[in-house]
Amino acid sequence: MNKVRIGIVGIGNMGSAHAKSILDGNVPRLELGAVCDIAPEKLDWAKNNLPGVPTFSDYKELIVSGRVDAVLVATPHYIHSPIAIAAFQAGLHVLTEKPAGVYTKQVEEMNEAAKKSGKVFGIMYNQRTNPLFQKMREIVQSGELGELKRCVWIITNWYRTQAYYNSGTWRATWDGEGGGVLINQCPHNLDLWQWIFGMPKRVRGFCQYGRWHDIEVEDEVTAYAEYENGSTAVFITTTGETPGTNRLEISGDRGKLVWEHGKLTFWKLEEPERKLCFESKEGFACPKAEEIDLPADRPETAHNGILKNFTDAILDGVELLAPGYEGINGLTISNAIHLSDWTDNWVELPINQELYLKLLNERRKTSRVKENVVSEIANLQGSFNSRWEVR
Repeated sequence: MNKVRIGIVGIGNMGSAHAKSILDGNVPRLELGAVCDIAPEKLDWAKNNLPGVPTFSDYKELIVSGRVDAVLVATPHYIHSPIAIAAFQAGLHVLTEKPAGVYTKQVEEMNEAAKKSGKVFGIMYNQRTNPLFQKMREIVQSGELGELKRCVWIITNWYRTQAYYNSGTWRATWDGEGGGVLINQCPHNLDLWQWIFGMPKRVRGFCQYGRWHDIEVEDEVTAYAEYENGSTAVFITTTGETPGTNRLEISGDRGKLVWEHGKLTFWKLEEPERKLCFESKEGFACPKAEEIDLPADRPETAHNGILKNFTDAILDGVELLAPGYEGINGLTISNAIHLSDWTDNWVELPINQELYLKLLNERRKTSRVKENVVSEIANLQGSFNSRWEVR
């Protein structure tokens, strides 16, 4: 095999963007084999904009059509797992959009199906292609930052209008989406948090539901986490604040890393803070710090980078930058934040999956999934890329 034929299930906002990019030849050795959607108007769009590409209204028919070697899942969150499992069972490779799923129990089932299949399993964590986040991870994992102390991420530039939430039947509902800002806007942040800083041992979360919008899910979150070594993390996010902030700060006893406005700065201490703290005879002494700007040393390849890496993994066996199995990590933190708020208590990781699902299903029973929504928004991607820009 010298190329991969991929079928896209779900040709809404992201699925349609991937389809056009692949059809335009932006991903070497990746061919758009077919697309699928349950909405007739989406299939009409495909016939007009994706000439020659077969269309399906049932993902099961696409999977067994023989037209694809892999499936890209870009549907509403709850059905990521069932579609992926069906594809694995049919012997296809799978790349899923974020989040991996809504709750960790269903993602574990997807991971198990992937292992049994032996096929390539990736997730669209395109921010892992950002060279500055890669550099942060390298510095943290190399020990150059020393013993880790704290991770703080303030991500409040996810501002959304009510029109955004009114644009789809499933948006901002427990039964349609499974959550709000944590499950929709923040999977990339939650993934990068654990990818760079590691998984915490316990979490305390505080959520406010429909504080800034007429929605039933969370649009305001503050979370605090603790680690085995005593380090801590704080995560603050909302879709109801503007102008917003997107600042990631990681501190260790040998310095501090700050990513903001697409710029990475490393304040590197001349000697470890812990050493100076207990050896210095001066009450107000501070280690001298060198301020180092760390520019991007390679391009950010974003979504197409993940697609290319996925293709190369299938054809050449290269290592995945974003393995699908790791999708459960950020989701575990998201579920833990919800569960902590719902139970008004600390939540140890791994979480109690049965309790989480029970409480989620209670919310789904009274969920107000909208009917017959026609979006008036022409482009739901908005200024997404500017929020993560590498300058």
